[in-house]
Amino acid sequence: MKLTFLTQPAGLFGSYVYHRYSSTWDARYWTGKPEHDPKSRVVGGPFIYAFWHEYILIPVAFFGHCKIATLTSKHRDAEFGTYLSQHMGFKIFRGSTNHGGTEALRHLLRAGKEGFHMAMMPDGPKGPRRQMSLGTIYAASRSGLPILATGMGISSAWRVNSWDRFAIPKPFARVRIFLADALFVPNHLKRAELEDYRAEAERRLTEVTRIAEEWAESGDFRPGEVVMDHRPMQLKKYFHEENPSLQQNGDF
Repeated sequence: MKLTFLTQPAGLFGSYVYHRYSSTWDARYWTGKPEHDPKSRVVGGPFIYAFWHEYILIPVAFFGHCKIATLTSKHRDAEFGTYLSQHMGFKIFRGSTNHGGTEALRHLLRAGKEGFHMAMMPDGPKGPRRQMSLGTIYAASRSGLPILATGMGISSAWRVNSWDRFAIPKPFARVRIFLADALFVPNHLKRAELEDYRAEAERRLTEVTRIAEEWAESGDFRPGEVVMDHRPMQLKKYFHEENPSLQQNGDF
């Protein structure tokens, strides 16, 4: 895939600007188990962190360099976001429904076996909004990794006129993340059984999103909450040196 000349340097500069901008937010998160926190010294896993597509800017801001891999589209419109995310510390595999999607998913599953967390947006890339597809359930079943439904909320945001009502937090907004308990999906399930797990995962994600949105709106103190830090930016590509086979030509 050919890239425009300025895509990569624009992603680098954008990552710096975005890091500074997101530092204005009052950002906090809650998880009932420290081992579910990708920034914790006792983090377990790996896990599949599942959240709605509209809130993708939040984890990009705070959870880089936490050994997290994800999928993005090969469409030209996704190039800037892809390189910004890479510079902010995420492992990116690119593919779309009709162009390399199966191969990208295979690489993502292999990354999970190599110890990477997965970040998945189960209503993306085209919706319907806040309706979970089977893709995340399939990935959990094939990889053996548990799903952590990850609810997010913003007190004040600009909303894009798009299918997902994409959210851009305003300066000094309250940003909140709330994690559900782990959901394990057995392997070798029939489609009807996968649907049962899909419905349960969607129910959990809907519920923790409601909690996070209400928490962000109220600004109340929640026992056990953790302030999300803004680690110094490492303006470099995310590369797992112990597993060079995880690289993909053209994506890094």
